[in-house]
Amino acid sequence: MRGGGVWSVAVLLAGVLVALALGRTDIPLSDIWHLLTSLLQGAPAPNEQVQTVVLQIRGPRIVAAIAVGGALAVAGAVFQGLFRNPLVSPDILGASAGAALGAVLGIFLSFGVFGIQAAAFVGGLLAVALVYGVGSTVRHGDPVLVLLLAGIVIGALLGAGIGLVKVLADPYNQLPAMTFWLLGSLAAAHADDLLPLIGPVALGTVVLLLLRWRMDVMSLPEEEARSLGARTTGLRLLIVAAATLVTAASVAAAGIVGWVGLVVPHLARFLVGPSFARLLPTSAALGGGFLLLIDSLARTLAPVEIPLGILTALIGSPFFIVLLRRASRGWT
Repeated sequence: MRGGGVWSVAVLLAGVLVALALGRTDIPLSDIWHLLTSLLQGAPAPNEQVQTVVLQIRGPRIVAAIAVGGALAVAGAVFQGLFRNPLVSPDILGASAGAALGAVLGIFLSFGVFGIQAAAFVGGLLAVALVYGVGSTVRHGDPVLVLLLAGIVIGALLGAGIGLVKVLADPYNQLPAMTFWLLGSLAAAHADDLLPLIGPVALGTVVLLLLRWRMDVMSLPEEEARSLGARTTGLRLLIVAAATLVTAASVAAAGIVGWVGLVVPHLARFLVGPSFARLLPTSAALGGGFLLLIDSLARTLAPVEIPLGILTALIGSPFFIVLLRRASRGWT
């Protein structure tokens, strides 16, 4: 179990090194080492070009990738445990669809970059609030199943709204921007954009870490959790709110980056087991490292940058097929 945590940290460190070294201009690891040691010692940078690339261009993008990948992986692990379903991802309650609708509306209304990100963030939060409001009107049945079904229905409605905005958009300027945003990218990550991302991600992650022991109880069936003294309704609302916060912030910063919240929690669970005390930190480290490696591929595989959503789908789809085959064995 402890070895799994070491592996997750190793993946994260490998992702950081690859992201620092590779790009349009490759930088030797020795130059990166000299730069970092000079900065720690307060000495002048040995190479100003390397300093500019590392600190002003790749550095903020690396921090954003770690925050987005870690947040999506943590949210995925939480939702899979809360809904007791291994095929659940962070967008199950409509956070991604709501953020996407907010973003395309921002582009349609010609907002700036900050306005688009703010609209996406607010859209994600409002979508989950709507799902929870619809679910709370149903007094009978399993509340977890009710939330799941409400999320599917609201997500479909939000998807229709996205399609309508795309039909009405300018096909030469607005529509390409919407399409690129919906596919996911960290190309616009700058130092000024980190605070609106890291703030909500840190807040939501800290709340989830503080609730890690209670989430082990919440992953049990409803009646069993109540018999152990858990106040399931309030806890579920708090957990969903924290997981939604980190998901909405991530989608607002990077667009729709699928599969991270589905694939990475399973890998983390394989390494350290189902206990949330170990699962959440491991998922965060693996998610950050995974998205760093994917982002490095996106920047270097082709003359133009490949959207993150395409690469994560290419890697995540085979994993999902394997997972589906394993799950189908229990259906027969």
